[in-house]
Amino acid sequence: MTNTALIPSALIGAVASARSMTPMATIAAARLAGRGTPGRLVLLDHPLFKFGALAMGLGELLGDKMKTAPDRTVFLGLLARIASAGIAGAALAPRGREKAGAGVAIATAVPLAYLTLAGRKRAMSKIGQTQSGLVEDALVVAAGVATIAFFTHGRWGDRG
Repeated sequence: MTNTALIPSALIGAVASARSMTPMATIAAARLAGRGTPGRLVLLDHPLFKFGALAMGLGELLGDKMKTAPDRTVFLGLLARIASAGIAGAALAPRGREKAGAGVAIATAVPLAYLTLAGRKRAMSKIGQTQSGLVEDALVVAAGVATIAFFTHGRWGDRG
């Protein structure tokens, strides 16, 4: 097995760099739609996880536009990215390589959080907080959905 097998984990880590809850929300939506992940994580099938992750993802998209929203690089923001990227990265890694997938996702999410924050601040200075947030939301959610759609498979009972 090559290291390219961990590309989905890196991609979902990139998503987590900008929106900490989007990886979990997209995984939860995929599981609700009956799609499986290569990596095996029991918590992905728990209803509390699925609906909680969707609610947190939606809440983050709404809260990000508030003037009081903290930067993504504050301690709790990075901690949320580590948790979300780790779980989603493990889920998208090949079976038996879940720990490596989590590590790759986290190693992608944390440094990119600083880069995506710098980009967002530049965009905010040009088009404002709400508009820059909406553009970032669209890009990040699309990247998350595309990653999950491409790297998950139908009927979770078959392989997931």
